[in-house]
This record gives sequence, structure tokens and C-alpha cells, in this order.
Amino acid sequence: MADSRADRLAKYRGKRDFTRTDEPAGAEGAAAAGNRFVVQRHRARRRHYDLRLEADGVLASWAVPKGPTLDPAAKRLAVHVEDHPLEYADFEGVIPSGEYGGGDVVVWDRGHWWTSDGADPAGAIEAGEVHLELRGRKLAGHFVLVRRGSGDPANWLLIHKDDEHAEPGWDAEEHPRSVKSGRTSEQVAADPQAVWRSDLPAARAEQPPAAHTWRPPDDAELAELDRLRRKGTWHFAGRELALTNLNKVLIPAGAHEPAVEKRDLIRYCARIAPVMLPYLAGRPLNAHRFPEGIGEPGFWHKQAPEHTPEWFRTWDYEHADADEARTYLVPEEPAALAWLANYGALELHPWTSRTQDAQRPTWALFDIDPGDRTSFEDVLVLARLHRTALEHLGVQARPKVTGQRGIQIWVPIEPRYTYDDTRRWARAVSEAIGSTVPDLVSWAWQKGERRGKARLDYTQNVLNKTLVAPYSPRPRPGAPVSVPIEWDELDDPQLAPDRWSVRTVFDRLAEVGDPFAALLGVRQRLPDP
Repeated sequence: MADSRADRLAKYRGKRDFTRTDEPAGAEGAAAAGNRFVVQRHRARRRHYDLRLEADGVLASWAVPKGPTLDPAAKRLAVHVEDHPLEYADFEGVIPSGEYGGGDVVVWDRGHWWTSDGADPAGAIEAGEVHLELRGRKLAGHFVLVRRGSGDPANWLLIHKDDEHAEPGWDAEEHPRSVKSGRTSEQVAADPQAVWRSDLPAARAEQPPAAHTWRPPDDAELAELDRLRRKGTWHFAGRELALTNLNKVLIPAGAHEPAVEKRDLIRYCARIAPVMLPYLAGRPLNAHRFPEGIGEPGFWHKQAPEHTPEWFRTWDYEHADADEARTYLVPEEPAALAWLANYGALELHPWTSRTQDAQRPTWALFDIDPGDRTSFEDVLVLARLHRTALEHLGVQARPKVTGQRGIQIWVPIEPRYTYDDTRRWARAVSEAIGSTVPDLVSWAWQKGERRGKARLDYTQNVLNKTLVAPYSPRPRPGAPVSVPIEWDELDDPQLAPDRWSVRTVFDRLAEVGDPFAALLGVRQRLPDP
């Protein structure tokens, strides 16, 4: 195992045409030591399972035709294949037909591994006998992976030891769903929700499909929702959703809007899903829940609850502290938004980074946070100054009314920067803008110390600090919505931060579309401010 990482990946790369396949090519440079394992269910020419152990900066890999088992009486053939790049550990999608290994791949299990006898992992693999302990979502306990004594040296055996995790008769095929997305191989093959761009570094190559579209509920589905009484099962977008308390008022009436019951919120989230999901898919979610309505205090929900359905994708943040949420919801289909609405999730706040590279955001954010004495006209002045500054820098961006009092500016960026980078850049731009109107802006951290002035908040550019998603409702009477706008709408005398609600925003979409859609897929570098 002393060869360089590039040498060890040469065989893997030589078998693949990365202009055609979505698989990662493997980033160049040194890799940090780790002890992850992954098992991928791979339907290529023949169905098999790929066991991959992180060692010496690559994934040492074995194809297991019948799949791993917890049954200590079963000896599974494991064929030692070429090492794979570390980025492959999170790959779930479709390899194009005609390519090496063409077929669908799901992340069947993952976790961490150790040599149970204290041996050096790379040395044990090279010697042909690995005593290992796995701690995954499906596989757990002590295994031995040993090269057969004669015949093809690529042929090994994978055996589970008779320990407290052993389970006679345990069959991998009885546990088919992905631990990454909750989907089956058939669902991934029919609708892959991630693609790899081989022209990017492999660590950041996973992208939502550019051509992916979601459909809103049809008339029959909406009619079924309307027929439900206080509770019932709604069949929507291929899912069965158990809905409860459908007549409960979550948001009281506003000046010009009727009250919003839970049924109304579910209907809104299902209908808005095709427009809203591009800003949520592939991103961990922080949800602001009001299960008793906004008359009672809400609470933030980050950790995926135990009752999360299998089909709802979740993601584990491996670097979470002991007192932090570790497993996050990642909404990637319309039924996910309806399910969240049923649990009173009024506000949806996605991370600005994606799950495959949580440390590198794809949005830089500016938040114009009004003070007690800040008028909306003052907010507009500050937003127009952002427009001028970003146009001067040649940066594409769009504003968004918050549905409350403020305006946010969203800037799409290439995922090459850290959060520290984006925060420093946003701070420099904000301070330049603020210096032109010191009578409107305060830099005090505490709101009570700002003397009623607005704050240009660049501090949202931090891991797991979030701003409300485009088209998310807000917990205010009348259910206003946070809506993207065009720059020239800042000069519209009818503009208000809460101008559109869950009932009226669809008329706006039908008339002008989604202004943020022009930013999707834009990958730009941040110029010196």
C-alpha cells in the first residue's frame, strides 16, 4: 500500500471515460486520514454489492455478489477490485450504459470501521487478512475479510463473526433501501436525483440534475386533499401521507387575507414545490415549526425525527459536536414539503452549502435587517446601494423580500470558497455600502444598541446559519411569503416586504415567473470588493 494515491487510482481511471460517466474521477492532492466504510448496491451487468473501506487516502474495494450478511454461518465471496477515490463513498446515481460498470448505484450502508486486532489497516489489506469492526446503519459487529489461500488472488471471503450483532439468516436483499436517500435501486434508476460533473473537482462534482423538474399536484390529488375530514391519508406524488388536524388554524387572518388552516399550508407547499425545491434539494434543512399555530411559541427543528419516513432523504453531518444535531432532513421531492407542512414546519431554512461539501457554500448572502426606526423606504435605499455595488463588481445577484420587514440579496458562487471567505467578502462589500449612508446603518451586534438603525448582516455566511428559503411562508397574520424579485422592482411604488401571501404568490409566478431561476446553475468567482 506504499504506492502513491495517483498510482493506486490509475486502474480505476483507466477503465472509465469521464466525459461520459457521472462517476467521480478523484481529486488530486493528499487526502486526510479517515476510517469510513460504505456499501453500495450496484446493478450493473449483474447485481452485486460493493464494500469499500477507507485506507491510505483511497477506498479499498471488494465486489460482494450476494451482499454482506450478519449470519456467521454464511461465507460471502468478495472479489478484490481496483481502489476507488474517496469521493465515491457518497455517489448515488446512474453510470451511463456502455460505460464500465454501467447501471444504477445506491448507498446501501455506510459508517465507520476499525481493525479489531489493532493492525495497520493498509498493511492488513496488503497481507490479505483484515479483522474489522463495522458500525453502520445496517451492518455492525466483527467481520473477517480474508484472501483465499489458492486460486485467483482477487477472491476473498467476507465472514461475520459470532458476536452480539450476529443474526442467522440475515439477507441484504431484505433491506434494499438507500441509507442516503431512502430510495430503492429502481427509484434511483427511474429518477436519479444527483449527477456528477467530471469537469469539477470530484469533492464538489455532485450536482442536482440541471434538467430535473418536479410536478405540482394534479386536480385529482387536490380534490382528494379537500375531501379529507380532520385527518386521513393523502396519496400525492407516489407517496402516502398520513395527515392530521387538517382544520387547525396555524396562521390567523391578515388585513386582506383569510386565516390559514393546516390543510391550506399543505396545499400551498405541494403546489409551490416545483418552484421551491431547486433551493432545497441537496441541502440540509433547518425547519421552524409551529405545530400549535403561530399563537404559540415555535421552535427550531434540525435533527431528523425518528418518525421520518424511509423515503425522505437524510444526511449525517459527521463533524457535529456532541450537543448538536447530526442527522438532517434533505427535502428533494414535493411530498417532502407536504410532509413537513403536516408537522407545522412554516419556515424552511436550507444551508447555503450542499451535503457533498458542507464546508463550501454555493450562495453568499446579504441580509438588510431593519431597526426599530428603519422605514421600508430606508430598506429600499440600502437595497439599491447593493444593486449599484454588485453591478460595479460585475456580480450576478437578485434581491428577495423577506415577507416580514427586510430584504435579502442572494449571490450564487462557485463552491470553491470557505464560509470564512464568503463572510470576509460580504463584510467588505457591506462596510463599503454602509459607509455611504452612516445615518441609516449601525454595526452594533445587539439590536438594542443600534439606536433603531438597520444592520447590514454579513454574519449569516457561516456554516448552519441560514436565511429563509425563497417562497417559504412566514409566521405572521395572513401568511406572507418570502419572494424573489427583479432589481428594477426595487423602484416599484407598490412593493412591500409582505406583498405576497400563500394565496396570491401563484398569480405573481404566472405573470413574471421566478426571478431567482436565472441564478440557478450560475457559478461565479468573487471579485475583490
